[in-house]
Amino acid sequence: MNEQCPETATATATLLLVDDEENMLKSLRRVLRNEPYTLLMAGDGEQALNLMEDQEVDLVISDARMPGMDGPTLLANIQHRWPDCMRILLTGYADISTTVRAINEGHIYRYVSKPWDDDELRLIIRQALAYQFAEKERQRLERLTQSQNRQLQELNADLENRVEARTAEIQQIADMLDLAYAELKRSYVTATEVFSSLLNQRLPRNLQTNGRVVELVKAYAQYYQLDEALGRDLSMAAALYNIGKLAWEDSLFNKPSDLLYKDELEQYRRYPELGEGLLMTLEPLREAAKLIRHHQERWNGSGFPDHLKESQIPFGARLLRLSIDFVELQQGMILERKVERDEALLLLKKYAGRLYDPQLCEQFIHLCTELELDTVLTDDTVLKVDTRRLEPGMTLVRDLYAENGTLLLNEGKELDAWLIDKLMSFEASEDTSYTLYVRKPQAKTTR
Repeated sequence: MNEQCPETATATATLLLVDDEENMLKSLRRVLRNEPYTLLMAGDGEQALNLMEDQEVDLVISDARMPGMDGPTLLANIQHRWPDCMRILLTGYADISTTVRAINEGHIYRYVSKPWDDDELRLIIRQALAYQFAEKERQRLERLTQSQNRQLQELNADLENRVEARTAEIQQIADMLDLAYAELKRSYVTATEVFSSLLNQRLPRNLQTNGRVVELVKAYAQYYQLDEALGRDLSMAAALYNIGKLAWEDSLFNKPSDLLYKDELEQYRRYPELGEGLLMTLEPLREAAKLIRHHQERWNGSGFPDHLKESQIPFGARLLRLSIDFVELQQGMILERKVERDEALLLLKKYAGRLYDPQLCEQFIHLCTELELDTVLTDDTVLKVDTRRLEPGMTLVRDLYAENGTLLLNEGKELDAWLIDKLMSFEASEDTSYTLYVRKPQAKTTR
């Protein structure tokens, strides 16, 4: 697919629908008949691969169970031969092993249970194509950075003879590379938070805690001036810390962790390790994956999966554990009852030295006490407004999430008239309202 803006990226998208049942193909075609896609049909895996050899396909939706080549095998073949093609698995079976195989071998974007919800399926497809566009843009920036690096190396080869004349030019190029690389790293954090909002679609509404945990670790990183790389890894780990729960049965989500027993407890204790395994193949997420693996370790060594203790536990994992427990205590995800904010802080303090790093726990409690004052509002350049008070030029100072947990706009986004109109339209269609924290646009000086 040619490079183009997100609004038009889906207009020319080609979708391949694969199912051995003609009725299912007809149902999918009916769901997508008013969408701006070119639709291709295949009755089995071999036919699907033959079609993909003849023409470019942006997204494949395949049934899991088919005679001959099943869905996971087909999607693994597509991932190997056409890695840029998005892959979605349809399954009508409660078969975790099939889904896990599709995730591990086919690196699928999403799996959807049959019978599906038509509106949700259309939304998932749009989000998959938007993610594909963002990934291609990231690759383009990466190629640009590599190209500029090669140019810089060529310039350095001749530097001795031209150092005085070219110093300013080389410095300018280096600055451009730094900006491009910094933007690339920020894009990973944003993409991680977007993916986190997609994970929330698998979780019950009251258990979508990622957003609050991300806000806490960001606040700590800013308040205590953590290293930028650590802050970035913490944000990504906070956004994806519960990715390992995707394989859980629905019943497990609704039980507080302190009430789990035997098999359920064993499955619960595997989720940090599973989360690390799902992310370790992504080089920019490797450090975040380590924090996810160890965020259930305990200061006294009684945690899991590796029974690390005290300073053996990575600092980021210790902070992530405090943030998660503070949020999940209030959501009723740890104890049988929900705990009020102040009581949650008292429980953290009570277990300092056993579950938590005592010094870090003291700092964290101090931070949360400061946040009770909502310090963002003490800055007179920050406003708490609804959408009708928004003005072009304002900048978000907090991420904005939809009611279903989907990330709508990320922190640092500058608003324009088009975005404001879209937010108001979305409010009207969803019958909801949003409160935004924004920074006032800087006043223009007059001469």
